[in-house]
Amino acid sequence: MIQDDEHLHEEAEAIRRETAKGAPEVAEHDHVAELERQLEEAKSAALYAAAETQNVRRRLEAEKSQASAYAAAGFARDMLAIKDHLDRALAAVSDELRADKVASQFLAGIESTSREIESVFQRNGITRITSIGEALDPHRHQAMMEVPTDDAEPGTIVDELQAGYMMKDRLLRPALVGVAKKP
Repeated sequence: MIQDDEHLHEEAEAIRRETAKGAPEVAEHDHVAELERQLEEAKSAALYAAAETQNVRRRLEAEKSQASAYAAAGFARDMLAIKDHLDRALAAVSDELRADKVASQFLAGIESTSREIESVFQRNGITRITSIGEALDPHRHQAMMEVPTDDAEPGTIVDELQAGYMMKDRLLRPALVGVAKKP
């Protein structure tokens, strides 16, 4: 029995020595695994930061492009009022006044100014919205009244009270219109 106890004691000691030898390997393996995990997290964080930076750069470039493309929108809206006044003045001129030599020269100057404004609008991507005969589009037209008529389908624009304008793909001002309805 003493031999069995000694034998068991020797086996236990051998196991303890092996475990002690193996423990640093296990600890080292766990340490390497932890470092690899941290490296993967750092790579992931770096990729996320790079992607976020790229997204911010793209968003800022798009905002800059939009800002420069539409920077003149406020000025263009103000110019629309001048164009409206010139158009109303020209529409109010009678045929008699147009026949008068002095008045016709004055009117030619007003017409020339109106054409020049239209030319400036065209160069800057400002276009008049077509209205009469079109279906009402709430994104481009503002219905001001309904006109009872059999000449057009209900919902069709039959009168334009004020012209609407677009600047490239943005609405500067909706057209104020009269829309057909059944009598």
